[in-house]
Amino acid sequence: MAKETIVKLVDDIDGSTADQTVTFALDGVTFEIDLSDENAGKLRKTLQPFVEAGTKVTADGTRHTRTVISAQGASLREETKAIRAWGQKYATQLGLEQVGDRGAIPQRVRDAYEKHEGRAPRTALASPFMAP
Repeated sequence: MAKETIVKLVDDIDGSTADQTVTFALDGVTFEIDLSDENAGKLRKTLQPFVEAGTKVTADGTRHTRTVISAQGASLREETKAIRAWGQKYATQLGLEQVGDRGAIPQRVRDAYEKHEGRAPRTALASPFMAP
């Protein structure tokens, strides 16, 4: 005796014939729902702003980070280069920590750069040959 089993997906929203099973997660709980193509499209369209703003998490729980390259980022890199060069030239003259070619720039050096507006600092004596 032969048997034939037919599985018919029914749209969980409106009872029509479902075309696909959609999986989604919210608050750490994963859901599956059978939907027609029309209702699946509605669900995706509704969730799209949240998906775009969110960070994708893989099955093992690691997060994919987004890299944003902007004009502001390029500007900050240029400013950091300028502060580093200024600090390497003037930090010891001002009694501040030495600034290396790499790594963090000490906050005191950044503050001094801002105070002097990126220009050479004035010392107590304008010239070593002049008396106070």
